[in-house]
Amino acid sequence: MATQDDVFKKIVSHAKEYGFVFPSSDIYDGLSAVYDYGQNGVELKNNIKRYWWDAMTLLNENIVGIDSAIFMHPTIWKASGHVDAFNDPLIDNRDSKKRYRADVLIEDHIAKYDDKIEKEVTKGRKRFKESFDESQFRATNPRILEIAARRDALHTRFSEAMNAANLDELRQIIIDEEIVCPVSGTKNWTEVRQFNLMFKTEMGSTADGAMAVYLRPETAQGIFVNYLNVQKTGRMRIPFGIAQIGKAFRNEIVARQFIFRMREFEQMEMQFFVRPGSELEWFGKWKETRMRWHKALGLGDEKYRYHDHEKLAHYANAATDIEFRMPFGFKEVEGIHSRTDFDLSQHEKFSGKNIKYFDPELNESYVPYVIETSIGVDRMFLTVLCSSYEEQSLEGGDTRVVLHLPAPLAPVKCAVMPLVRKDGLPDKAREIVNDLKFDFATHYDEKDSIGKRYRRQDAIGTPFCITVDHQTLEDNTVTLRHRDSMEQQRVNIADLHRLIHDNVSINSLLRKLV
Repeated sequence: MATQDDVFKKIVSHAKEYGFVFPSSDIYDGLSAVYDYGQNGVELKNNIKRYWWDAMTLLNENIVGIDSAIFMHPTIWKASGHVDAFNDPLIDNRDSKKRYRADVLIEDHIAKYDDKIEKEVTKGRKRFKESFDESQFRATNPRILEIAARRDALHTRFSEAMNAANLDELRQIIIDEEIVCPVSGTKNWTEVRQFNLMFKTEMGSTADGAMAVYLRPETAQGIFVNYLNVQKTGRMRIPFGIAQIGKAFRNEIVARQFIFRMREFEQMEMQFFVRPGSELEWFGKWKETRMRWHKALGLGDEKYRYHDHEKLAHYANAATDIEFRMPFGFKEVEGIHSRTDFDLSQHEKFSGKNIKYFDPELNESYVPYVIETSIGVDRMFLTVLCSSYEEQSLEGGDTRVVLHLPAPLAPVKCAVMPLVRKDGLPDKAREIVNDLKFDFATHYDEKDSIGKRYRRQDAIGTPFCITVDHQTLEDNTVTLRHRDSMEQQRVNIADLHRLIHDNVSINSLLRKLV
């Protein structure tokens, strides 16, 4: 039986083989933690972004979008705290010369305790079979209680060290827990030190006149410095939101797990401006709203969970992650944060400009509080890819690899195939393509046997295949094949548009949200 690690390697390989994701600069042996999206990947990515954008801006009349610049005045990053506080705790292994995030090493070690507990539960289930009471077993088994106590003590110690930014204590935890380097297997660690994640460059025509600027590490600040522009020109009243999709850049030292953690990535962020005092109520509402958006994709409700932050960022008074079960464990896909009035107050202070909002209902001015929803496009892409990939065994010993992509997100919506390349069938197939292509991403495919063509479309997640045969020329019907069930039905060409649209429209997802 394939391990989850094996499955993930197959998914990464599949992504390259079928034009979803390529290593960047591949002919030059790549660039670490940077990736390019291929012809199918860019379509899937654009569909994810469209689903998010429409859910924000079409379904909420008090949310509008902007597109702010990547380069911003450097004082913005001083005001936001990124210049002074945007750091990762790093530690080196002297033997392997490899660098790691100290917090990630400890989190992975904590996960090992969780794995040990699950193994004990599995043993109990095999031993007691039908009479197995899992909750009682977890609460009373001495071995589980011992492991859980060690895990909880470590977790508490780790949380306290992170909250206090105590680098010496983080290193001491690594030493005390005898955590080894994954490469060298040794415990020969350096001290832990902070490393700023922002990329720095210069703007200007001369060395003397150049100004130091940063590639933005998040898109949120572009929204904050524009909030009053949007509010005034759009005559927005609180509560209102501003949405943005854009690139961000972080000099991740420990970039790993394919496109999960990259140096150049894309974010979908919405900042929702509210009255002070109402922020925690709105925080709860947006937690539910965003989880509903994820679950509407049908990837499996049981694969999602909330994870409340124990260590809050300097700007937050509440924070929750929506985590998804990847092949490498539950990982954050989206964050919902109550950012208080930190960002706007800081920008008012550093810019010297009054950016308070005048509330006509209260007849007073104040700095709004902010609820943020922030989702990584690339992580969402990986979520969809991992949950859709399946290797199926079919009758007769045949196999297929299929991507069960949510139909509205699929890069290709339908593929039209003449059964043979003669007798006028290609011409008829082309007619159908030319009719459907205005509304759906449509492929024409005439190469290889019909079975191989079906497999090719299964592998990129195409929901429908339309086969044109000799009967088509007689009665204007075609065979419509469904990807997931492989069921084939005879339908009239005139009905194709309706049948496909009902399944692949983004609207079919949006209607689940209202």
